[in-house]
Amino acid sequence: MSNPSRFTQAIQQGLRRLTGDHGAVISPYRLFDLQLKQRITLSPSLTRLVFTGQNVAVMSSLAPDQRVKLFFPAPDGSLPLLPNGSHWKAAHSALSPQQRPPMRTYTIRALRPEALEVDVDFVLHGVNGPASAWATQAKVGDPLQMLAPNLAHAGDPGGYEWKPPQGVRNVLLAGDETALPAIAGILEQLADEQPDLAVEAFVEVPLESDCLALRHSPATRLHWLPRDTLQCAHGQAMQHAVRELASLPQGQAAPGGRLEEVDIEKRILWDRSSSTRSEFYAWVAGESAAVMDIRRHLIKERRLQRECLTLMGYWRAGRTFD
Repeated sequence: MSNPSRFTQAIQQGLRRLTGDHGAVISPYRLFDLQLKQRITLSPSLTRLVFTGQNVAVMSSLAPDQRVKLFFPAPDGSLPLLPNGSHWKAAHSALSPQQRPPMRTYTIRALRPEALEVDVDFVLHGVNGPASAWATQAKVGDPLQMLAPNLAHAGDPGGYEWKPPQGVRNVLLAGDETALPAIAGILEQLADEQPDLAVEAFVEVPLESDCLALRHSPATRLHWLPRDTLQCAHGQAMQHAVRELASLPQGQAAPGGRLEEVDIEKRILWDRSSSTRSEFYAWVAGESAAVMDIRRHLIKERRLQRECLTLMGYWRAGRTFD
């Protein structure tokens, strides 16, 4: 929600007045107690879960790739009941491994505070992980906790990277199915706010039947990369697309520059664009090894300025990063 509605603005102003009277420090994020309201099957691999809760009225989202933390039932089956406020992290760490709710990062697909609803799209890959297992088996009414931006906070809470620079004329979007919710939201926002902007989007998904009808502008070229049809391993299709199919500008960076290698087995690959003005902007997210390969290509081989690139390892095959 880059442009808050009048309803949202009114609530925000009211909350600021109430809290400001007492001089309270307002956290940029807060915990929300949610319940599953509806399941919507998007494709064989993707499902949308609609959550509700009274406090959703004071949830905020500042960009189409707004990240949130979801807390799932602990290994012993106990429900996530972390305290709200700034002490949730200490409370989470203090729990025993069997009672500690697993935490995973997701993207807000849509937020409707007036209706007390927030949508999160899940990739389903069986019951071999706490998030996919919960999303596969969850029933209407099941509880969940979410750490999300607090509408009462007057500043920018962060947690998003979609920040196209001034003067941008060409945008490259690339990602796998974990980045699909963010890419879909970005395309919708651009269709509404910058319909003439030239956008090239490549989305890798497991199956041809996972290729969704996304709303986008006429100036957008959307390319689906289903692995079953292309008969490729995870990440190969998006790597090939950026290397061979994407329309990239002529690089201007000095040759031979040193590019820091990131040990993706130990930490998250996360390069943020810092350019305030550029004609080209790239937003790339997905499995870390694939994004690392694209990173090398764009910077070392195509000599594009790092300042106009956002490159994010959303996940790493065989590793878990909270």
